[in-house]
Amino acid sequence: MTAPTTRTASGAAPVITGMGIVAPTGIGVDAHWASVLAGKPGIGRIERFDPEGYPVRHAGQVPGFDAQAGVPSRLISQTDHWTHLALAAGQAALEDCGADLARIPEYEMAVVTSSSSGGTEFGQKEMTALYRNDPSWVGAYQSIAWFYAATTGQLSIRHKMRGPCGVLACEQAGGLDAIGQARRLTRKGARLVVTGGTDASLCPYGLTAQLTTGKLSTVADPERAYLPFDAEASGYLPGEGGAILVLESAEAAAERGAGTGYGRVLGYAAGFDPAPESGRPRALRRTAEAALRDAGLGPADIDVVFADAAGLPADDRDEAEAIAQVFGPRAVPVTAPKTLTGRLYGGGAPLDVATALLSLREGVIPATTGTREPAPGLEIDLVTGDAREAALRHALVLARGHGGFTSALVLGR
Repeated sequence: MTAPTTRTASGAAPVITGMGIVAPTGIGVDAHWASVLAGKPGIGRIERFDPEGYPVRHAGQVPGFDAQAGVPSRLISQTDHWTHLALAAGQAALEDCGADLARIPEYEMAVVTSSSSGGTEFGQKEMTALYRNDPSWVGAYQSIAWFYAATTGQLSIRHKMRGPCGVLACEQAGGLDAIGQARRLTRKGARLVVTGGTDASLCPYGLTAQLTTGKLSTVADPERAYLPFDAEASGYLPGEGGAILVLESAEAAAERGAGTGYGRVLGYAAGFDPAPESGRPRALRRTAEAALRDAGLGPADIDVVFADAAGLPADDRDEAEAIAQVFGPRAVPVTAPKTLTGRLYGGGAPLDVATALLSLREGVIPATTGTREPAPGLEIDLVTGDAREAALRHALVLARGHGGFTSALVLGR
């Protein structure tokens, strides 16, 4: 499906005016961007539990995160680590955007986030209490802390945002879907929407669930485990964190002097892969083309593509072929800075959007760290080694989720 138009009633695309980042590359916009430009990985041995008995022992982890410093104390015991990350990032994003929430009607502010796994760590703790003891040991907050919409609810309550709220559970693609829904809400009267997402499933229960997909890399060397588009690609490493963004209608941002903020959301589309046995092509090419049409742009208008970068040979080839079919062989720079963080599921695409906006602002395309020798036959201009300076106007962000979810978002400077 595609959104019917990129325009609000006045004809202007909504803008992203605030960003809060909690990622393996750092906490805060400046720390994250510095790590991305330096190609500094945030992947290390899993620390939230002992991973010794698991085939995957490394992941992207948010360094130095202190829930006590960024989350109301009563919520720490009532919510999962994934929600803690989002609450801290949400507060940072709202401070960054500079909007006076007290001057905006409650029903003209909304929250739409993405979540893939929900509160798995909280859920495991409560299930362990049940199995080792009896039902009386299970806390009342288990009923809400695990739920996919917990983060949306807590952000809405904390900031008194009573407009339309929701959650998208479409794995990696869900982060773009959440922003697409936020854009729809600005067309329907919302002045400000908190969107994006985080994920955090680095616990035995969560990691075991991820292993069942067969897509995680079991290569022991963390520097060679996640190599999208590489001849040695073997899967990906997981991670925690993401980005929370503030999307405002162009009118609301202009009224308070925020201008175009970090950039504009120009186009969005979503699709779903057909069944593998159908013989029909996967959805990525037509989804990217639909997003460009939605933005009113052609392939020549896109200056950089932020790839989904699954790190699996077949999926990488499918994405490379889709990009080459849309833009032409090696016709547009392609990058995947998520190799520094691992795939963050519901938080991964929002972090890519944040990175793409910074890339547009600074005129720099970050490199795909780790990938050295692109797989033969991939006709894409993959940026590797060092970051590349370029005059950038528009970026296309691609995302795919386990099970067939596919999304594309077009951003403008």
